[in-house]
Amino acid sequence: MQYITLDTETDFDGWRKAARALVLHQVKPADITWAVQGGEAELFAPPSPSRLPEAGNGTFNVSAKFVELAKAAILHRDGERFSILYRLLFRLKGNHDLIEVATDADVAQVTAMAKAVYRDEHKMHAFVRFREIGREREAHYVAWFEPEHHIVELAAPFFAKRFADMPWSILTPDLCAHWDGHALSFTSGVSKREAPGEDRLEETWRRYYASIFNPARLKVKAMQAEMPKKYWRNLPEASIIKPLIEDAERMTGAMIANAATDPHKPQKRPEAPMKRKSATDDLEALREEAAHCRACPLYKDATQTVFGEGPKSANIMLVGEQPGDKEDLAGHPFVGPAGQMLDRALAEAGVDRKKVYVTNAVKHFKFVPRGKIRLHQKPNTPEIKACRQWYEREVSVIQPDLIVAMGATAAQSVFGKITPIGKTRGRLIDLPDGHKALVTVHPSYLLRLPDPEAKVLEYQRFVEDLKIAASLQKKAARAA
Repeated sequence: MQYITLDTETDFDGWRKAARALVLHQVKPADITWAVQGGEAELFAPPSPSRLPEAGNGTFNVSAKFVELAKAAILHRDGERFSILYRLLFRLKGNHDLIEVATDADVAQVTAMAKAVYRDEHKMHAFVRFREIGREREAHYVAWFEPEHHIVELAAPFFAKRFADMPWSILTPDLCAHWDGHALSFTSGVSKREAPGEDRLEETWRRYYASIFNPARLKVKAMQAEMPKKYWRNLPEASIIKPLIEDAERMTGAMIANAATDPHKPQKRPEAPMKRKSATDDLEALREEAAHCRACPLYKDATQTVFGEGPKSANIMLVGEQPGDKEDLAGHPFVGPAGQMLDRALAEAGVDRKKVYVTNAVKHFKFVPRGKIRLHQKPNTPEIKACRQWYEREVSVIQPDLIVAMGATAAQSVFGKITPIGKTRGRLIDLPDGHKALVTVHPSYLLRLPDPEAKVLEYQRFVEDLKIAASLQKKAARAA
């Protein structure tokens, strides 16, 4: 029996070194006991760990996919993770392609552990709230978080980039991360008694959250799925969530009470048999899957995935470029200045915003930090291609009559190639999949125009483009 002791709970390098030597000597998984230095000792474990066998001249390779999965899965809190990973590695030596068999029990278990770790990392990015200790030059920002898994070292670089210009500490029961403006450091975990209390920024958080809360889009179950109640106790905005929800219900009740009594014709379009959605097509399932997308590096710096929103019965899909700063923080598309411009233009064009599905070609915010400001960066072609799968799957679920591409990035995603705006703008174009497309500018383009007169003229052109969508929406309503 081999007794292997690793230095820490996240000692991937130590596990890899030991696992490689053991596999090369054909040591079976059942003959190894894994432990962590300082952890609870096995009842029959020897007083000192076993000496690793000499590696010798033998060698073998595993795929990059396994290495990536293992690096994530080893951060899981399951005490059996070292054994499970070794068992899979032992089997991979004899069957290199086993890692591609998703139905294999070991592959499925390791994949599930990696997904749980990435999900926990995403939650940490979204739900850490710093509190100010001291003032001005002496200020230090401290947050408390309780991760499900050993993710502090994995998640910390995100905060170093996001808050590069302020000194901060994130305290957790396992490990504490610190940033001094130049380098990351880590210390042992602490109890929650060390966490700071409420500060002067709490009210700012609450005002910001209240300003982005949209009762018309409220979905309590979806909100609780993305922001489970266990995180609420550490969020300053948690105290106003319940009142906001209750007020949204009151407002909805008032709207229903004041509604016209005449029956309305059903607005949902009858779907042609060829466009019927399969049982597996579901927007909520797609949204949850996209939340853990790692197809391009943009997820590393963004706060969260910003997926599309709108009714499944929408006959118009609006596609923008990518979420901006406000959208990245809120988790909803088009809620910032460009979104307000879009809402105004849709209303003037006669498009019912509530019956439109809105999304972006790229689902993560790409930016360059400049102090406390995050400057928008245009997505490149590999990033657009990596994210196009989500656009295609949204189209397959929504099955819109018209897809409106707003801006060059959106047009590239919709047409699958670089498409000039000037030559294609303002006319209906047939797509290979049977849908129709309309190309126009992105509303943020209108915001950037320095000349007031040009801004007015371009805005009117934008409204005229959207009137084409409005006429199609009205025809669909009459047909229904």
